[in-house]
Amino acid sequence: MSELNQNNKRLVWDFWQALEGAETADFAAVAATVMVEDVAIHGPDPINELAGIAGFVAGYWQPLLQSFPDLRRQTHLFMGGRSNGRIDGDITQDGNMWVSGTGYFSGTFAQDYLAIPATGKKVNIRWGEFCRLEQGKIVEIYFLLDLIDLMQQAGFQVLPPSRGRDGLYPPPSANDGLLLDMQDEQESAYSLDHIRRFIFDGLNKYDQSELESMGMADFFLPDVQWYGPGGIGACLSLKEFEDFHQKPWLIAYPDRQVQNLDALIAEGNYSGAPGWAGVKATHTGPYLDVLATSKPIVFNGLDWWKREGEMYVENWVFVDMIHLFRQFGVDLFGRMAQQIAQ
Repeated sequence: MSELNQNNKRLVWDFWQALEGAETADFAAVAATVMVEDVAIHGPDPINELAGIAGFVAGYWQPLLQSFPDLRRQTHLFMGGRSNGRIDGDITQDGNMWVSGTGYFSGTFAQDYLAIPATGKKVNIRWGEFCRLEQGKIVEIYFLLDLIDLMQQAGFQVLPPSRGRDGLYPPPSANDGLLLDMQDEQESAYSLDHIRRFIFDGLNKYDQSELESMGMADFFLPDVQWYGPGGIGACLSLKEFEDFHQKPWLIAYPDRQVQNLDALIAEGNYSGAPGWAGVKATHTGPYLDVLATSKPIVFNGLDWWKREGEMYVENWVFVDMIHLFRQFGVDLFGRMAQQIAQ
């Protein structure tokens, strides 16, 4: 698996560099060197589903470059691996191959983007991406951009003030997140088993009464660094994580359950997963100024974790907040439009 994983990582890494340096007329040709023609692309609301290479170019990459013409990709974390899905408590060994990364897109906000007014100033856009590969080609992509954070940088506050700290999404503190070289396979296998135990034997064991039933203290260091999305903010200790994110989250969605993630991967001491409808819940309590709707809710998100020994020390988290609030019946872009009109 290591050689195949290395080949896949090299393909995606080189593709990102080539795409960044390409002329507009060459975007499709560059993408065609690494993607199947009918590549399936899942993006953030309001981009959502894109079909094929043409969809990738017209619906994602070209508009991004038009709005941020000097865009540069900063990659903070880069890894690959084979997923190993859990079904009915059993582990199946034949998973899919994935490559993922996260970091910043940095550039000048020169033209409006997705109706967010341009500022003419430099911005950092949080990005995260998971690519599924088969036979040396990308066949599926999940990606998110932190649009709430971008709105905040543009001067629009469409959610209540974050409980955590805004604008904090750094690289790993040890600067060891670019796993370009081959990693120890035993370490990777242990990380995959460990993250499964954390999710399915920890998070999913919440008894809807006591936080301790999740056993977070068994997996998160007291000073864990949890880098959450715009609207939630970063939490720089287990206590902050519990007070600023976990408690409000569980009040709103006490029955939340992580689903069988077929893209959960690990390499070295890092692990990660995309989850479109990766968590399902019922909105039975207030959340960020929205009263309970009693509606079934699904969450689209991306996660990366760093493990040291038996404990997680850092966690990078995306939640598609636009998509989440749309399920409540709340249009956050509509809120922004009202602020623009004032």
